[in-house]
Amino acid sequence: MKVLVTGVAGFIASHVSEALLARGDAVVGVDNFDPFYPRAVKERNLQGLQSRKGFQLIEADVARDPLPLEGVDVVLHLAAKPGVRPSLEDPGAYMEANVTGTARVFDAARRAGVMRVVFGSSSSVYGNATPAPFAETVPAVSPISPYAASKRAGELLAFAFAHLYPMRILNLRFFTVYGPRQRPDLAIHRFTDLISRGQPVRMHGDGSSERDYTYITDALDGIVAALAWTERAPEGSVDAVNLGGGARVRLDRLIALIGAALGRTPQIERHPDQPGDVRLTDADLAHAGAVLGFRPRVGIEAGIRNFVRWYEEIHGRQS
Repeated sequence: MKVLVTGVAGFIASHVSEALLARGDAVVGVDNFDPFYPRAVKERNLQGLQSRKGFQLIEADVARDPLPLEGVDVVLHLAAKPGVRPSLEDPGAYMEANVTGTARVFDAARRAGVMRVVFGSSSSVYGNATPAPFAETVPAVSPISPYAASKRAGELLAFAFAHLYPMRILNLRFFTVYGPRQRPDLAIHRFTDLISRGQPVRMHGDGSSERDYTYITDALDGIVAALAWTERAPEGSVDAVNLGGGARVRLDRLIALIGAALGRTPQIERHPDQPGDVRLTDADLAHAGAVLGFRPRVGIEAGIRNFVRWYEEIHGRQS
């Protein structure tokens, strides 16, 4: 199988590209190296790919440039401007990258006769109004950040394209994926860095907010299963599926787990809740199990230990 992976230099996309190459697929990776975080970090993500047979890297912007779709069987669209809080500062740029970019990916695939697409969406589409656990059957119509709105808009575009054309599109709603190579701005990576250096951690709220965290290997299982779904689903099929870790973790417990894995006592700075942040994410995984056979296997304790081990290998253990 030949797979076009957008956002290939990112955390999730670089991991899934390695997994696809390992099983014998060819990967055409596209990335525009957006300066949201340093290019050097993204190039390090690609180190395991650059010399691999069957991998091709093309530097391009999916919202503006032609896509290399010749011979491609399926598109895995993970390129996006990420982050809830940064989207509050520049919502227009998020709409261009995440909505216009997604529309252009779907349209380019359709025009090239590539009728199979997996789209990386987000648990943020559920907002604060969805009862827990979050089921895909509940209307996600109240996003509370531009980022969340852009991801929901991408899902709606998928429904329109699958309805109008014989496309098969699966929207994957990721619930806080973490693990080696996680983006440096995300909480687990940021907290680990601060605690390891003896710096205080900014904790927004009283620590009772909860997240459903998904370890990277579990996310990869779900993505690979989603790619297979696009091959067997009837023409004109579209669906949304949660990919979560199967448990809610309080913020204060998460910080404590990171501290324990590092062998340090975290210093906490308390701050008010931030606009755009949801109080809770909680994936209902019944649909994912039925559609993809998805079952998360890595719990938060083991996942945090794995992440801290990787962090210390990259940065060294702080004395």
